[in-house]
Amino acid sequence: MDNYITLADIDNLQELIEEALQLKKENTAAEIGKGKTLGMLFFNPSLRTRLSTEKAAKLLGMEVMVMNADKDGWALEFEDGAVMDSTKAEHIKEAAAVLSEYCDIIAVRAFPELKDKEKDEAELVIRGFKKYASVPVVNLESATGHPLQALTDAITISELKKTKKPKVVLTWAPHPKALPQSVPNSFAEIMQKSDVDFVIANPEGYDLNPEITQNVPVTHNQEEALKNADFVYVKNWSSYTAYGQQPKVKGSWTFNEHKLKITNNAKVMHCLPVRRNVVIADEVLDSYNSVVIQQAGNRTFAAQAVLRRLLEE
Repeated sequence: MDNYITLADIDNLQELIEEALQLKKENTAAEIGKGKTLGMLFFNPSLRTRLSTEKAAKLLGMEVMVMNADKDGWALEFEDGAVMDSTKAEHIKEAAAVLSEYCDIIAVRAFPELKDKEKDEAELVIRGFKKYASVPVVNLESATGHPLQALTDAITISELKKTKKPKVVLTWAPHPKALPQSVPNSFAEIMQKSDVDFVIANPEGYDLNPEITQNVPVTHNQEEALKNADFVYVKNWSSYTAYGQQPKVKGSWTFNEHKLKITNNAKVMHCLPVRRNVVIADEVLDSYNSVVIQQAGNRTFAAQAVLRRLLEE
């Protein structure tokens, strides 16, 4: 593994999941990262990603440097050939090269603007770091994907499943603001690499990028999708076709106790933070079926497994 930018960087998913679960079981510090430094740059807010990745690095013996790039550093230019006569003070060519002098691994988080689909899909930030850094780069969530979260989700399902091929449903839920497709994109991708019966449920106008969902069944009937589900991943995302917008939705898509009863006593997942009683109702989040805290806890071991691979190779 040279970088961890997308899920395509995983050569053997099941092997990586097993490594993460073994790290969770051991939960001890290692020496492999001694004398090495992880540099983390955040262009957007983070709680779980930031703290779990920092803990993972320290469990491997690494030193960690964290920078809020949108506040603490110079405004960066990512366009090649740009005439830098406005507010951008430093080009990614120099920034990534200099950071590579200070860090052995660079991890970056940058959200989409949800205004220009082509620009967001170009992934200028994460691809800029990959192109100009001379050390491995880790995606802590980008405009179109969140591969660390997806690995965490696969670890959680593998840990909790009671049947060889569980039914997993990704269901859309409402939210007061437009959110990226990053998390659902990566979840859809990793479920297609997993031995599960996978279905996506979302209202009309909210289908994800068909190049990502490919042959995954997509239904606009939430309750129909939930029948016999063993795992339900609840998540909001904005429209892909009417890019970044929130078309009006008929009916209620909030995941509540009534909808939980339709499932096969499913485990309920969410990447957090979650808007209570908008995305998921209290009676579900506070129930035995909710595994959102265990899921969040697994973020450490997903990051640890990835960082160890990068250090080894």
